[in-house]
Order: sequence, then C-alpha cells, then structure tokens
Amino acid sequence: MKRSVDRLSLKGKRAFIRADFNVPLDDDLNITDDARIRGALPTINYAIDAGAKVILGSHLGRPKGAPDPRLSLAPVARRLGRLLGKEVAFAPDCVGPQVDSMIQRMKDGDVLLLENLRFHKGETANDPAFAKQLAGLAEVYVNDAFGAAHRAHASITGITEYLPEVACGYLMQREINYLHGALNNPVRPLVVIIGGAKVSSKIAVLQNLVERADKVIVGGGMAFTFLRSMGYGVGASAVEEDMLELANKIRLDARSRGKKFYLPVDCVVSTSFSPQAETKIVTTQEIPDGWLALDIGPASVKLFQEAISDAKTVLWNGPMGVFEMDAFSRGTFAVAHAVADTYALTIVGGGDSALAVHRAGESENMSFISTGGGAALELLEGKILPGLAVIPDARD
Repeated sequence: MKRSVDRLSLKGKRAFIRADFNVPLDDDLNITDDARIRGALPTINYAIDAGAKVILGSHLGRPKGAPDPRLSLAPVARRLGRLLGKEVAFAPDCVGPQVDSMIQRMKDGDVLLLENLRFHKGETANDPAFAKQLAGLAEVYVNDAFGAAHRAHASITGITEYLPEVACGYLMQREINYLHGALNNPVRPLVVIIGGAKVSSKIAVLQNLVERADKVIVGGGMAFTFLRSMGYGVGASAVEEDMLELANKIRLDARSRGKKFYLPVDCVVSTSFSPQAETKIVTTQEIPDGWLALDIGPASVKLFQEAISDAKTVLWNGPMGVFEMDAFSRGTFAVAHAVADTYALTIVGGGDSALAVHRAGESENMSFISTGGGAALELLEGKILPGLAVIPDARD
C-alpha cells in the first residue's frame, strides 16, 4: 500500500497534484468525455477541504515540447470549475515568473491549473532542471495521474527528488487496489478477457494472466493469430506470422495448467475494412479466402457468455472486434452486457475497453473502469510503474 494524500499535512501548504486531464476534444475544442476530470475530483476536493493551495499539473496530447493552442488545458479549467462549483484559475504556462506570481497570490483552498506540461521538452525528457522548477512551485506532491504512471517524466518521477513529502491520490490508490487485487488475490473463478488487434502488444499480459486466471477468453484481431497457429485458414485477416509459435505455446501452456482457454468459434467477415462492405457470419474454420474477420459471431458470443456467467472476478482488456464500425460492434457490446450482468467484481482496462463499455451503455454497471490504458497494461504485465515506484509505502 502506497502513502495516501490523507497522510500528508496540507493546511496552508502549496500542494502540486499531478492529475491526468488528457481528455478527448472535438474540432471546436469541446471536451467530449470528462471521466478523467471527474476521476480526480475526490483528491482535489480533499486537498481543498484540508486548506491546501491546490496547484494542478497535467499533459494533454503530444505537443512535442512546444506550445500548441489546440492542446491547451483552458477547456479543462472551465469544466473543472463547473464540476467543483468554484473558480479554477488558469496559468498561461506551467513555470516562470507569471506562474510564480499567481501562486504567491493564492489563498488556502484556491485552485490553480497550470498550462500543458508537455509544452516544455523537459517534461517528457525528465530533465532535472525542469523537474526542479516544478518542485519549486510547491511544498508537497501528490500523484493522482495513473494514466501517466508508466512514464518516467519530470512531473511523474523527477519532481519527487526535490520535494520531501510525496503521496498518491485517491484515484491512483483505487487503480492500484483494484488491479493489484485482481492479479494477486482474486475471488475465484477469475475470468480474463483479452482482445485487441495484436498478440505482440499483449504477449506479456497474456503470459502473466494465464498463470493467474481460471479461464482465459481471447477475442479481437489477435484471436486469428491463435487460430492460424492451430492450422486454420483465416482468409485475409491480420496475422502476426512471427507470433504463431508463441501464441500456440501460450494456449497449450494454459491447458496444461488446467486453465480453460477460449477462442472464437465463428466470426463476422467482410470483403474489406469498411462499414459499407459486404458481410456474413461464418465458422472460424470456413473464413473465405480474401475476406477479413472483423468481429466475433453469435455462437462465440454465446460461448463467451457461458464462460463468464459463473465468474466471481472478471478482468477485461481489449475489444472483441472493430467496434467503432456498427457492423462489427455487436460482439464487443454483447460481451460488455454479459460482463455487466454477472455477480462478479468487474474490472475494465482503460483505453479502447473503457470506450467500448461506455458505448455499450454499461459504464455504470462495472465495478471499476481504469483510467489508464498503457499504465493498466504494464501493471497487468507485472511491471513496476515508475510513477508508483517513487511514492513511499504507507508505513514509511
């Protein structure tokens, strides 16, 4: 257990809270999903109530170390102000005399959001000089940005070398508790659902989870690498030829351990990667030459639903198909409904999985949805995240 924000003395102190406000924006720079902002509210509200001067830092997008008006955090300041029900001041930069002046004028309970940290090259380079500048703004540091915890950046790791009091926020703590709990002490049976396009991007996750799960369900594009490794023809579906041997080994290892390993038995195939293309449902042994498999079919849905039905813990990372296109969304949405309908603890990895659950209308029916795609993956691989490694344990 990591040291939590409620272990810090915040009254009258300048508290730098590293949040993850990397939210999606439309062409008019309106926020289309504020889940990450809402996720930070418990920590921010706690710091306000404790009498801290709250200084918020975040990145947005990948501006490559230079200011980009389209990646300004100004829309976040406005939305955050409405959610908090109080004024959130917005700084034109994240360091410099103007920022220093704004901080000097802050009163206990005030909130200041700094401009995009990645407008400075020193952020992603974890430059010590930039980290020291950020640390100079505050007296205590709280990391609540789980979505960026896998990055060794200045505001994630470097800053902690220059501030004596360091802790994690409530969102970070929830992420650790749910994901670590599912891995290390799950209520069984533990059913793991893995999807997405490529085996190679989730090899380490698969290898780690196969050891821990009671059942493993593989869907999405990666399933066809597994099917090809079993000798099936998969038409023009994407296959990672260099992963065939490893995919087969993972499947056989799972079965040798007594784990149930599920692959699609049918799929929705298409003549091309397009919503307008001709589609049909075929078994996985009968994918026509030249056709692409882009979703699991109804028999696979039924098979997966049955596998999920008696779960006590479900861990899901990755969609079952190209759910962004309506013609290929039904498999992913059906699995989302099945997971939501269980009496299990249900944990959804960030990124595409979270978006799929949201589009299926099941967000409110999941126990926990991670805010960090890449960070959640690395944690599920068994890696130590840089942003967590620098936070002291609760007993320290």
